[in-house]
Amino acid sequence: MKTGTKMMRKPRAATAKVVKYNDMDSDLSFAHTMSSDEDSDEWGPPEPKTKAKTARAPAAAKRTAKPKEPKAPKEPKAPKEPKAPKEPKPPKEPKPPKEPKAPKQPKAPKVPKEPKPRAPRKTAAERKTQAPKRPKDSGASGVAGTKRKKVENEAKEDKGGTQTDFPERTEESGPSIRMKEERVSFIVSEAHQADIWTGEGSSRAGLGVKKEEAPEEDFTFDEPCLKKQKTSGACLGKPTALPSSEAQSLRNELNMNWDMTELLSTLTCVEQWVCVNIVTLLREENTVPFMVRYRKEMINHMDADAVRDVQMTYEALCSLAKKTQSLIQTLKKDGVLTAELEQDLRSCQSADELDHVYSPYKKGSKLTKARRAKALGLEAAVTSLMETPHSLDLRVYIKPGTEGLTTLEEVATGVEHILADIIAKDPDTLTFVKTLCERSFVTIQSSVSKTALKDKEQGKSVPDQKKMKAEQNKTKDIDKFHLYFDFTSNVQRIQPHQTLAINRGESLKILTVKVNIPDRVKSDFTRWCINNRWRPKTFAREELNAIIRNAVEDSYKRLILPFLTRGYRTKLTSAAEKESIAMFVRNLRQRLLVCPVRGCVILGVDPGFRHGCKLAVLSPTSQILHTDVVYLNNQGQQREADKLRHLMIKYSCTKVVIGNGTACRETESFFADLISRRFFHPLDVSYCITSEAGASIYSVSPEAVKEMPDLDPNLRSAVSIGRRVQDPLAELVKIDPKHIGIGTYQHDVSTGALKAALDGVVQECVSFVGVDVNICSEMLMRHVAGLNAGRARSIAEWREQKGPFINREQLKLVKGMGPKSYQQCAGFIRINPQTLQSVKSSLEPAAAAAPEKSAAKKGKGKTGVSVPTSFNPLDQTCIHPESYHVAHRFLSFVGGHVDQIGSAGLRNCVESKVKTSCVEELARTLDTTPETLKLIMDGLTQPPGFDIRQNFGQADFKRGIVSMSDLQVGAVLTGRVENTALFGAFVDIGVGRSGLIHKSNITLDKLPVSQRRRSLALGPGERVEVRVLSVDSQRGRIGLDLIRVLQ
Repeated sequence: MKTGTKMMRKPRAATAKVVKYNDMDSDLSFAHTMSSDEDSDEWGPPEPKTKAKTARAPAAAKRTAKPKEPKAPKEPKAPKEPKAPKEPKPPKEPKPPKEPKAPKQPKAPKVPKEPKPRAPRKTAAERKTQAPKRPKDSGASGVAGTKRKKVENEAKEDKGGTQTDFPERTEESGPSIRMKEERVSFIVSEAHQADIWTGEGSSRAGLGVKKEEAPEEDFTFDEPCLKKQKTSGACLGKPTALPSSEAQSLRNELNMNWDMTELLSTLTCVEQWVCVNIVTLLREENTVPFMVRYRKEMINHMDADAVRDVQMTYEALCSLAKKTQSLIQTLKKDGVLTAELEQDLRSCQSADELDHVYSPYKKGSKLTKARRAKALGLEAAVTSLMETPHSLDLRVYIKPGTEGLTTLEEVATGVEHILADIIAKDPDTLTFVKTLCERSFVTIQSSVSKTALKDKEQGKSVPDQKKMKAEQNKTKDIDKFHLYFDFTSNVQRIQPHQTLAINRGESLKILTVKVNIPDRVKSDFTRWCINNRWRPKTFAREELNAIIRNAVEDSYKRLILPFLTRGYRTKLTSAAEKESIAMFVRNLRQRLLVCPVRGCVILGVDPGFRHGCKLAVLSPTSQILHTDVVYLNNQGQQREADKLRHLMIKYSCTKVVIGNGTACRETESFFADLISRRFFHPLDVSYCITSEAGASIYSVSPEAVKEMPDLDPNLRSAVSIGRRVQDPLAELVKIDPKHIGIGTYQHDVSTGALKAALDGVVQECVSFVGVDVNICSEMLMRHVAGLNAGRARSIAEWREQKGPFINREQLKLVKGMGPKSYQQCAGFIRINPQTLQSVKSSLEPAAAAAPEKSAAKKGKGKTGVSVPTSFNPLDQTCIHPESYHVAHRFLSFVGGHVDQIGSAGLRNCVESKVKTSCVEELARTLDTTPETLKLIMDGLTQPPGFDIRQNFGQADFKRGIVSMSDLQVGAVLTGRVENTALFGAFVDIGVGRSGLIHKSNITLDKLPVSQRRRSLALGPGERVEVRVLSVDSQRGRIGLDLIRVLQ
């Protein structure tokens, strides 16, 4: 497959950016998470370039070696590779099934076999030959049967050698997708374990599968494999050599008339080979964080947002294919399925198109005019009208006793209805009318509905007080949409937030919405149909031409125009939802990655009037030291102030965190006044305001009850508010992301898509930051890639029963931790030596009982798993266990030792070695990839306890207060972004009201270069310098202009 010859439009240039090693945290940043493809060693999904002659176990080793063939000097080495695996040939059980497959090289025609059944169907009628054209005309990247054959023939001619590889790869990869890797064990020799895990996705076919045994022998990730899987050739746009059979198998599975890879590539603007790789990785149950960090080359250095976008599009296409298959079965059961209709359904590339084709056949819907006419036998008249109109006599079809055929006019009307239906479903016709619309000024218009006007009038004339209040509230809701009472915009220029606002107004029956398509489109379309597409083949009489003209006009008005309108509305809504979800994702990521405030005692305050302000004093490790309630906004304030001073001095608390809910402004004034009077002397006290969104919901949740069983829910809120500043990530993961108060229009977007995206970004943030397995909470652990609630609970139970984890290898002993789960989570779980020592010392009295428990645990299904019992310094880094042997080779190469991790001496050794020879040269010397080596160098040189969040902003603590009345137009202030919407960013400038920077004032030249990308735009937590443009005290609105983003 010539993967490199055809690149799709608008490739993600940013994803292929090469990051210099000097940026120590570059591998962990979300803009470009430089990660390693050390996966190439043992974990890598199998590469396609395998030789057909090899047996199944050696095939895995050969796959790892094969990519070396493109390098001229190493070509002789490729044939040598089979000899290494051939030594441990005793386990010949897997070989017999494979050897018959090796001679099946002549089965190369199997690749093009799939289109063959469709080729006759497509040439059987005019419609079938046109069906493949539709995707090509519309730019949707569908495939015609003839074109596919041509491409495959070219591939055969150009790549004779590689073509023979494809059949075997097809046979191998086919069955590989259906199995879940967690509980699978293979009957193979120990010598092949590393290789089998390397080809885990494909080399399972034909091997004995046992579900009752635990897969102990598959845990050999730290052993070096026989040969490294070289994928460095794929860097910067070169494919990782996955075969066309992969895409072919996808197409066969979906059983649609379009090519999955091409369509996915078109919809996501990602190269086809990358799409194939991502889909393959997803089908092998790899998580997005794991792919972004440890499978960098396979996904062409894409970021997590881009990979998630491909994942969502792929899932949508699979859902479409599944729905299509279901509809075909339904229609077949009803006896209305024809070969032509089936082809039309399988050619649909969106839910809208599918609905358009299927709607006439829906159960419960009235029999369409066209189907009624067909039932009367007028279909032959339509065929004759288009093919041989000179010999058509409609009077032949008149049947005086039959309804619909009693007069010539009724017969002509029936013919018009059938022809109108054919026109409306013709791919070429729909493509042409869409092209006309693209060239025209199509607008979307909204206006106030008659129902809303009627409700507004009723509200003014209601005498009853209770009813009047209800009507006034309704009127307020109506007034919120006053901007859209007479709104018109070009569909290509309308903003996402406008689309969502219009949709909400329409759902509340406040607005009526319509799409205006110019009349010129209708006239041009009618002329084209009559003179070109639907022109009879021979001379037609005037009355027959009139029937065709009427059919075209009826088809446009009754069928095509509603279809176009629905299409525009769906596209606008889909684009707006996608942008809104992207905004949520961006905001949540930056909220979760706010730098924690460590090493100090914090006072969390949940402000209130009637029930007082709830207080919680938290230790530097977030332990609850004291809780109380004070009434700062009532009489006796001096007594409450004295109580506060006593608490602050007793616990040496210098930081106060106030929730931004009810009474926040009054509580802030109270603390600011005490601080200005040096009331807490000798302590230097400062305070900050933080969002308390979701704190009340969390305080009554089962997780909060389990964590703080003896506390009142109101006091739990104060604890949550304080912890949000101490460690935002650890605290906010306990709350449903949609309750954190980020983004806009969350109730107007798809709930499922929003939840999936937000859960994905939580997993991404937790994984990239990393968790210390010996001290992190169960709630935090369940968000690590590869773990879930059950596995997190098992890890917590293991930790309670047997003490702290000494190394990552011990995770294999945990109940429910299979090879795939361990592969996904191991790189994101850390063993910190300081916390390990402190936990050990606190558990010394119980140390004697630990060995007995350990022995008891070993006997429970994990007897064959042998793990070391000593601490491994590499377990505190971001280096994956699969690359430990490479890390050791690198350390010996630079003259370092694992005990020097994070030291200045080791950093100097690494830097001097990189200066003398580039990273690529070092990678070749160490027989690894540059990405693997960069990740290893980062892991070895980052200081102990390194946290990527230290590069993000911290909460702003202050001592004084400014009111809105102090603001003047033109004043330059600094503030922190609180939230971003589709129309701008809200900035807290410390006056109790957030100011709005309209999006027109957020231009690229004002943003740092590192943030001029989709995944790191202006978002919550950013410190900015702004200029006041306007102050509206009555409405409480402040307009701001962005000057620059503060680093």
